[in-house]
Amino acid sequence: MGHREDLLAGAKRCLLEKGWSRTTARDIVAASGANLASIGYHYGSKDALMREALFAAMGDWADDVQRSLEEDAATGVSSRDAGLQKRFETGWTRVLELFDKHQAVWRAQLEAILQVQSDPELRAAFGRAQPEGRQGLVGLLHGIDEREVDEETSRVMGSFYMTLVSGMVVQMAIDPDLMPSAQDLIEAMRRIMGGGLPAPSD
Repeated sequence: MGHREDLLAGAKRCLLEKGWSRTTARDIVAASGANLASIGYHYGSKDALMREALFAAMGDWADDVQRSLEEDAATGVSSRDAGLQKRFETGWTRVLELFDKHQAVWRAQLEAILQVQSDPELRAAFGRAQPEGRQGLVGLLHGIDEREVDEETSRVMGSFYMTLVSGMVVQMAIDPDLMPSAQDLIEAMRRIMGGGLPAPSD
């Protein structure tokens, strides 16, 4: 790898081990084997490098989800032809399983989100990533190429999926045991569409 790739790999490692706020430029240099000047040369600033590292790490989670769903499809657990409810259940089961594996990424993301009000560039980076993230989630959970996802579907379905992911991140940070299962999510939506809460028992 060149210095640029080394720096990104080092920044991702620091992000996962130390978090967003505690990672310093010297930490990245130590992890990457590069030098301080190369951060400015390749990325402009340590903050810009950290932003790229964060979104790259989030992409690693999405890649893991993609591979898991492809394995499910190959073994007949789910497929593009499966009903939407089945794909939702299978997809969100995999998403939740991989939340635990990638929890360091989500903690770092949560840290970063808390900084957006005082960091316009970070806020803009999240804003630019939103449409792609929505589109990608629809593609993942519906078993289609994300390029096939139209703008309206991305806005409606993608926003809904991203809202679920964001809520999961917060609940995981507080207490992973609070996170609902895929079946819980389906039941909640069924109750909403069916008119609300079940009748109270005597």
